[in-house]
Amino acid sequence: MLFSKVVTTLKYDATLCINCGMCLAVCPQGCFSDGGRVVRLLAPDRCMECGACQKNCPSDAIQVESGTGCAEVMIRAALRGNKDMTAEACT
Repeated sequence: MLFSKVVTTLKYDATLCINCGMCLAVCPQGCFSDGGRVVRLLAPDRCMECGACQKNCPSDAIQVESGTGCAEVMIRAALRGNKDMTAEACT
């Protein structure tokens, strides 16, 4: 069996977070969660690098190389028969 470590370009700086909650609202993979004073990066390994969080973060607390992981996520979803994952999530 082949094992690989999931690596994404997602970077989150909690010191810049203003707790607006936009990343919670726009992340299609649920990578972020409510952390009280600031948002918490819950599951960075779920990130498909769509860039929605970065585009909607008013304080620049989130950086991600948009588009780099979308193809992989869409291929995995197609192989698993997951019809919920579409190309629109990667724009």
